[in-house]
Amino acid sequence: MTGETQEARDNRGPFAILFGVSVATALGNTGMLSVLPAIGRQIGIPDAMVAAIFSLSAVLWAITSPIWARQSDIRGRKPLILLGLGGFCLSMSLCAIVVSAGLRHVAAPMVIFVLFLLSRAIFGGFGSAANPATQAYMAERTSREERTQTMATLAGATGLGTVVGPLLAPLFVLPIVTLAGPMFAFAVLAAVMLFVVHRGLPETFKPVGGGETPPRRRRALPFLGGGSDVALWKDERLKPFLIFGFLVASCQTAQTQTLGFLIIDKLGLSPIKAQGFITLAMAAGAVAGLLAQWGLIRMFRMGPRELMRWGVGCAAVGNAVVAFAPDYAAVAIGYAIACLGYGFARPGFTAGASLSVGARDQAGAAGAIAAINGLNVVVAPLFVLLYERVGWGPFVLNAAILVGLLAYALRQAMLRAISQTGPETEATIAGLERADEGGV
Repeated sequence: MTGETQEARDNRGPFAILFGVSVATALGNTGMLSVLPAIGRQIGIPDAMVAAIFSLSAVLWAITSPIWARQSDIRGRKPLILLGLGGFCLSMSLCAIVVSAGLRHVAAPMVIFVLFLLSRAIFGGFGSAANPATQAYMAERTSREERTQTMATLAGATGLGTVVGPLLAPLFVLPIVTLAGPMFAFAVLAAVMLFVVHRGLPETFKPVGGGETPPRRRRALPFLGGGSDVALWKDERLKPFLIFGFLVASCQTAQTQTLGFLIIDKLGLSPIKAQGFITLAMAAGAVAGLLAQWGLIRMFRMGPRELMRWGVGCAAVGNAVVAFAPDYAAVAIGYAIACLGYGFARPGFTAGASLSVGARDQAGAAGAIAAINGLNVVVAPLFVLLYERVGWGPFVLNAAILVGLLAYALRQAMLRAISQTGPETEATIAGLERADEGGV
């Protein structure tokens, strides 16, 4: 008992720092997302192209996340977290400069779009290093029984950032920098967290079972295959969670990126005047997600299986409400219900993926989850195009996908079996791990 208590104390400081990293990143990304519809319409960039600004970054995120995950096995977690924060800081700074130029009409809207796209791509290429390294760092220092709660806490940090980001963003829309102000502020915050991680995060690898594991002996699951290894997307332990996670994340991203345009059009206001309403709706959704991750998950001691089922069910209801909302209030309520569901589902499939593999494969699993969390952004412009033609279309499509995922979660063997406790789960996972070890 004493050893466990001491271990928890040792982990408190590092986990607090990583919590801050997740908050800062989510705060910046969601804060920028909340002002993006107004930026696009002020500069004159078409709505679908505004959503596409994240697409190149998302593709790079999906490609590089597994690479950075493997590098964190070789070089350690801390250097990759620093690299990710540095990429985020640089990307946000360049985006702020490009947006400032666009708002002052220094160049044509299409030129600004291309520069914005490339600036954001830096985050996808290098900012992606932090996420899998952070997940692997935390997974290595927690027991299986603690894993769901730890992943929920990490997701809660992201949730806190999504609450604060949209609320803070309007405060930095100042006379000189205008809509670029939030991005300058978030870049400064990233620089502060870069310093905190550099000075305060211990690098020593401390597995739960004790002892010291040299970094170069840790092995990550491959994402794109190679040699005699089985490609990660074919691995039967993880594939169901990757499919489930990609579709959930796609629905959430599509709904969030379409929300601002929906509110502007429903209220009939200018982009600047509608910004406050967009902020309130996004904040309501973020609070709902935070309620799920920090309150309800712990209150009801929900495991990955329950989180995935309840999550997609709630999200489907929320999307249906938004689809046929008669006014702004109904849109905000529906969005909050949907975010409550996403707040359940995302830590559910993240923790499930982590629990489905052994300690040696945590970085690979984290890299795969990070990849699908980035790649889903690519489909968002298609939902925006659908919105331009049929206003309720994206939300009805989301609801249909989420209902399908509920059926998938109820029927798929690994999704039905996974839990942080239970002998039948442990036997299933142990059997799969032994089969994997026999093939190496």
